[in-house]
Order: sequence, then structure tokens, then C-alpha cells
Amino acid sequence: MSRLDAAVEDYLTLRHGLGFTLKGARPLLADFTAFLDRHGAETITTDLAVAWATAPTGVDPLWWRQRLGTVREFARYLATINPHTQIPPVDLLPARHNRRTPYLYTEAEITALMAAGQALSPPLRAATYTTLVGLLMVTGLRLGEAIALDRGDLKTDTSTLIVRHGKNGRSREIPLHPTSLQALLEYRATAKRVIPQPVSPSLLVSTRGTRLCQSAVHPTFQVMLTQAGLQPRGTRCHPRLHDARHSLAVQALIHWYDDGADVDAKLPLLSAFLGHANPASTYWYLQAAPELFSRVADRLDHLPGASS
Repeated sequence: MSRLDAAVEDYLTLRHGLGFTLKGARPLLADFTAFLDRHGAETITTDLAVAWATAPTGVDPLWWRQRLGTVREFARYLATINPHTQIPPVDLLPARHNRRTPYLYTEAEITALMAAGQALSPPLRAATYTTLVGLLMVTGLRLGEAIALDRGDLKTDTSTLIVRHGKNGRSREIPLHPTSLQALLEYRATAKRVIPQPVSPSLLVSTRGTRLCQSAVHPTFQVMLTQAGLQPRGTRCHPRLHDARHSLAVQALIHWYDDGADVDAKLPLLSAFLGHANPASTYWYLQAAPELFSRVADRLDHLPGASS
């Protein structure tokens, strides 16, 4: 192990001990130190950091900025050990995150997706993916949160799901409609019948009884999309599993607007339900979904003093 590789291990151990997850940092830093080694460099320079960060071609510039940010944080640590370390300035590789237009599923499309899931084989795979899609649609869970659920996280006495592995380590409790609870209980019984002794405590299991992994879920979802006949609605609006979350949020907002509710007062509730640490993430839906524009405009037209 090289001196830089050892420094990476010490850095990651320190950051993990402070509670940082640093998702994806290890392989990136391993690749970076290998890059430095190929260039005969014994420490970090800004020029080499930028050259490594911008090496991938045909990618969003935001990915370059994120790669450089990973190196910058490591360089700050390394500078306390090696004063010759250069810390890349924060204003290098400016880029902004351009969110995709959310694909808002219609009821007919959800029905078609569920039917596509039921057509999968073998039966346990069909049950798992039908349950996964249905769960995402009614709870707004992130995919990672859903596949991290354990059987014990389904609380029948309170009709809730305990999300223990939310974004940035946050946990929350999700209330379930009686029909959703029943569907999950039926799935759990089906999985137990097919695999009496699963190797994982996961609520959603593969045909081998193991926890689902995202690398397998996404290709299967693409099969379901094709079977259901769902097509992109533009270059930046493709149906994704994450859009189940967007669809739930927008439908909740539409329902509140149509009912004349105090949307500003209810938004914090939606933020908590979705596990947003920053309410701004929830407010984004007000500008991201054209379906909401007419509701917002109509509400503004009826405010006292609004022009006719």
C-alpha cells in the first residue's frame, strides 16, 4: 500500500468516525491515487486534481465538479500531514445541477406497470416487483430506502413503516393506508411460503431470498416499462422509479389546491413524509410540475387585491 493509499484509509476512517457516510468516496479516491502514481506525484497538486476530475468524457460537468470536490476534501485532510499538498480552490469547475423534468405517472400508467410486474417470472419475482412499485407509488420512498426495509420495519399494530436508512442517515415513520398494509402483509406471507428461511431480513427479497440490489432492480424496471408501453415525454423526461416519489408529491399538492387547503401550512408535513431535510426540496415541486401551474395561478387570481 502506497503512502497516499494509506492516507486515504486514515481519512475515510476519520470521517466515518465523525458520522459521515462519504458514499462513493473510496473508489473515487482509489482511482485518484492511482492516477497520481502513474504521474509520479507523491502529493496532490491542483493541476493534477483538475486533470483527473475532468478525465471522463461525455458527462455532465456537474460530475467533474463532484469528483473534484471529493479530492478537495481529501486534500484538506492531507494538508495537515503534508504541507506541500495543494487544495483545489472551490471556484474551479463551476457547474449547476439541472434536475430532470419529473415523469408524473397517470393512474392508467401505474395500472399498466403493476400488470407488467405481475407478468414477470417466476412468481416470487413478480410479487416482489409488483409490491416494490406499488410501495414506491403510495409512500414516496426513495428506492434505496425501500430495498433497505427489513420485515421488522413493517409495524402492524400502528400500520406504519419505519424507514431506518433514509438519506443522510435520517429515519422517519410512514403511515400506511389499510390497503397498503394488507398488500405488504400478503407479500410477506408469499415470500415466506416460497422461501421459509430467507438469508436476509429484508422485506423485499430476490428469488434467492437475498436483499434486492439497485443494479438488478433498474434493468427489471426497464423490462416493465417496455411491457407497459411507457415512453419518454421529451429528452429530459424519462420514466424512472424515482418519479413515483415525484408523482406522489405532485398529486398531494394538486389535491390540496383543489380542496382549497392552506398549502403553505401543509408543505412541512409533505417534507416530513418524503424525508426532505430542507423544505426547499419540497417547494421545488411547485415549479417543476406544469400540472400545478393552473392551480397556483387560479389561487393567486382569487387573492384580495389581485387584478382581474
